Amino acid sequence: MSGSEIVRMAKEQLVELTGHQADTVSGLRHEDDGWHITVEMIDLERIPNSTDVLDSYDVVLDDDGKLLHYERIKRYYRGEAIPAGAERRAA
Repeated sequence: MSGSEIVRMAKEQLVELTGHQADTVSGLRHEDDGWHITVEMIDLERIPNSTDVLDSYDVVLDDDGKLLHYERIKRYYRGEAIPAGAERRAA
């Protein structure tokens, strides 16, 4: 299964589970325990959209696209500035 197929499956399953709209995919990697995908979801749409509340989810799928695990790892405003490298230091 290709990375783009895994991403599509992860987004579809996360939308079904959370009821939120998928915004972007910010990470994809394959490890021994499966595919790890980081998906940004729109939790709350606001005006202006720079104040939307987004959630970042870590999703793990097996090689067949079956959901093994998902977890919200961060909640933030769309317009929130994150210093370069801060996400790596926090992880």
